[in-house]
Amino acid sequence: MDGNRALLTPRGELVHGSADALARKLAQLPARAARVDLDMSGVRFMDTAGLRFLDVLRDHGSRRSVPVTATRWSGQPRRILALVGLDPADPLRSRSRGDVPTPVTAPGPARRPPVRVREDEVEQLRREIAARLAVDRARGILMAAHGCGSDAAWHILRETSRLSGAPLHTVAAAVTADTDRAGPRPPQEVREALATALARHLP
Repeated sequence: MDGNRALLTPRGELVHGSADALARKLAQLPARAARVDLDMSGVRFMDTAGLRFLDVLRDHGSRRSVPVTATRWSGQPRRILALVGLDPADPLRSRSRGDVPTPVTAPGPARRPPVRVREDEVEQLRREIAARLAVDRARGILMAAHGCGSDAAWHILRETSRLSGAPLHTVAAAVTADTDRAGPRPPQEVREALATALARHLP
């Protein structure tokens, strides 16, 4: 708190559960909080749960009749906001649902990106989100199967990728495939690297 202003600084990723975490934090703010500002510079990734996160913040401002902001977006989250038609400078002051998106840049053929480039970027973001969700699922599988923590599961996936030379999303797919007997068998080098990484990081 800075006087009557509450400053929240999210860190990491806006994924499933983040909106609920924000709702709990907002509910804990003191009654004197007459303004809520979120500094989003520490958020490095978000999927569609990030939009629900913004809905929670917007609803809080509406219910309490206090101004709310979410500023200092960067990287992949900033691109997501722009692609869905929200103002990356402060998406809460952008259009409400059903309104026509407000252009982020000045109109005109010289400033407007070609549709093909925009579609390519959307597809790239979809692939990034799908890959991240696959990695998160693989981490959950390792945690459940081996009784390890989230950090240990992450190190296992990273080391498997390093030892096998396979991209992280390929390693995640291999871990997931091990739980699906009907799916294709993971490559031998990935399976061997995974076994090595498990032996190194698990007691």
